[in-house]
Amino acid sequence: MRVVLDTNVVASALLWGGTPERLIEAAGEGTLELVTSEALLAELAGILGRPKFAHKLGEKNVAATEIVSRYREIAEIVAAVPIEESALRDPDDAAVLACAIAASAEAIVSGDDDLLALGNYQGIAILSPAGCLKRVVVAP
Repeated sequence: MRVVLDTNVVASALLWGGTPERLIEAAGEGTLELVTSEALLAELAGILGRPKFAHKLGEKNVAATEIVSRYREIAEIVAAVPIEESALRDPDDAAVLACAIAASAEAIVSGDDDLLALGNYQGIAILSPAGCLKRVVVAP
C-alpha cells in the first residue's frame, strides 16, 4: 500500500514509537511503501526544531537533522505540485495532499483532525495510524 505519512505521524513514530512506529516497521517489511516530498521533509525539520521537542531528541540522543535524514532514506521522494488551498479547513494541509496526489498514493496517514475530517481527498483515503494498520493487517 502506497502511503504518505503526515509529519505528525513521522515525528510520533521516530520519537515516541507505538502505532506510528509500526507503520515505519511495516515499510521496512515491505507491507507499506512510504512517500514524501521536499515540502513535507522541510515541515518535519521545522517541527522537530521546535523547543518542545528538544528534550525528547536529547533522550534519544539524536538531532532533528538525523531524523529527517533517516526518513529521507526510507521514503520515496516525489515532486509535488501545489494545490488549491481555499477549500481546506487548514491551508497547512495542502502540502500533504499535494504529495499524495503526485505520488498516486492510496492513503494519507495523519493524526490531524482537519485532515481526518475529510475522510478522503480525490479518491485517496485519509486514515489514522491505527486505521492504516488495520487496512494492511499488520500485527502489533
